[in-house]
Amino acid sequence: MKKLGFIGAGNMAEALARGLIERRVFKPAEIIASDVALERRRKLKRALKVATTADNLEVLREARAIVLAVKPQTIDEVLTQLGAELSGNAAARLFISIAAGVTLERLCRALGRRARMIRVMPNAPAMVGHGMAALVRSAGASKADEAFALRIFKAVGDAVALRDEKMLDAVTALSGSGPAYVYLFVKALADAGASEGIPRELAIRMALKTIRGAEEVMRQSGRDLAELIRMVASPGGTTEAALRRFAEAGFSDIVARAVHAAADRSRELGRGN
Repeated sequence: MKKLGFIGAGNMAEALARGLIERRVFKPAEIIASDVALERRRKLKRALKVATTADNLEVLREARAIVLAVKPQTIDEVLTQLGAELSGNAAARLFISIAAGVTLERLCRALGRRARMIRVMPNAPAMVGHGMAALVRSAGASKADEAFALRIFKAVGDAVALRDEKMLDAVTALSGSGPAYVYLFVKALADAGASEGIPRELAIRMALKTIRGAEEVMRQSGRDLAELIRMVASPGGTTEAALRRFAEAGFSDIVARAVHAAADRSRELGRGN
């Protein structure tokens, strides 16, 4: 049998498979993936030399652990198909779902109450080896199952195990959707720099380097974030003027409301809305 299967061979599945192979967690021969799109199957097979199929049930029969890498809007159809094939023997396989907002209760209701299920919220930087994932296991999943899932997602970045599934809605809103917030901020910085006369490509380059440098300072200094802000914002200086305008516009409140909106949407997806 294969050690790992993917149902859905989109960008995240490809990133995970690539990371696992490059870090020698699994060999290509130990992975199988299914997808409805012929081009996705061809791309994955060509790039990573893994087995591919159009049949989800082939993955179910061939793999000991299965990553459900399909959209929340289509997962119920996949779960119904798998549940019918399992016929109450859900504990025979480990299932790992990365469908945003889809709860363990909903997953296990379809596959069986004894299902060994791990629910994971990864994020897009996994595609470049810098992902952040959080996961929660069902009552039927063991600590060994949890460790297996952590091993998979640490192959493409960092991963943590949580006890409270309710936290995953907030995780979705923070790290799951978070890359888009960063892209938006970089775009706003570059647009503002361009409006002040900096060539746009240079403005983007400067914004990216500034963010990367600031990240390294945060990681290495061990200082509180508020203290780091004070270190840059000299009294009466340019940074203080900019931060004052951020405060006047309610920047922190805007971020909080945006994250809250994303968390609410995650909860809606969990209810199948």
